[in-house]
Amino acid sequence: LAERALAIGRAGEVEAFGQLLELLKSSSGNVRRLAASALRKLARRGVDQAAAVAALAPVARGDSHPQARQYAIRALKAYGAAAQGCLHDLRDQARNPAEKPYIRRDAAAAAAFIQRAVRAAAASVERHCQRCNARVTPEEYARSEQVFQRVFCDRCFDEVFLARRNFETQVEITKTIVAPDGTVVQTEGERRIADWLTAHGIAYRYDAKFRIIGEFQIRPDFYLPELDVYIEYWGLDTPHYKMSMYKKQMLYQQAGKRLISVHPQDLPGLDGLLTAKLRHLGYHP
Repeated sequence: LAERALAIGRAGEVEAFGQLLELLKSSSGNVRRLAASALRKLARRGVDQAAAVAALAPVARGDSHPQARQYAIRALKAYGAAAQGCLHDLRDQARNPAEKPYIRRDAAAAAAFIQRAVRAAAASVERHCQRCNARVTPEEYARSEQVFQRVFCDRCFDEVFLARRNFETQVEITKTIVAPDGTVVQTEGERRIADWLTAHGIAYRYDAKFRIIGEFQIRPDFYLPELDVYIEYWGLDTPHYKMSMYKKQMLYQQAGKRLISVHPQDLPGLDGLLTAKLRHLGYHP
């Protein structure tokens, strides 16, 4: 299998594209590495870029073989703007202190290249505001895409920005509970989760913005960068809250993210719950 992947890459066999996608699923890390390398070489030969990116993304993000991750990251870079949906994961890998230095370096380079490709592609496309349908200039597109990952004209941008700022101000106002490590959280349940993570030496980011899928940006309660795991504490039981919860859970699932859900009734057994679920996801205390 390794020789086959190597041969496809050397010959540039576009007709073997489907075989490479299957080879990416091989149990051999070396085969996955060579398949990713071959996919990189086929990036400009008319293959299905969306399919290639979809197959490479999970390898780049979480393959157990470091060099398979590295070669998948390099391959994503070759697909340029088509890999826009991987930008968040690549940037996170570039910042992850637990990741190998050469992978962090390549992830940063890939993210920078893909971002430039996205901007170049955007400059040549006529776009319209998602709120008022007015034609958007490249400058307006770049501004709104950077801030909201959506397309707005300047007038709508200002209105949305003000509404978002008011919402975020309200969120910050509700943060009144101080966790042992100094993080200020919104609920007692979140404080207990933060306390548990700190006690077990697990680094986390609280209430940070993430672009998770397509145009949707979420703010998970906790993100564990060293494990690439999200934790959400679902603390309310109102119909509106439940609808938001289901939508958010669906986004995690669609994006292939690893989510641990915690509910108020789970708090008495929080230690056992988090230990079991994190072990299942690769945590070894």
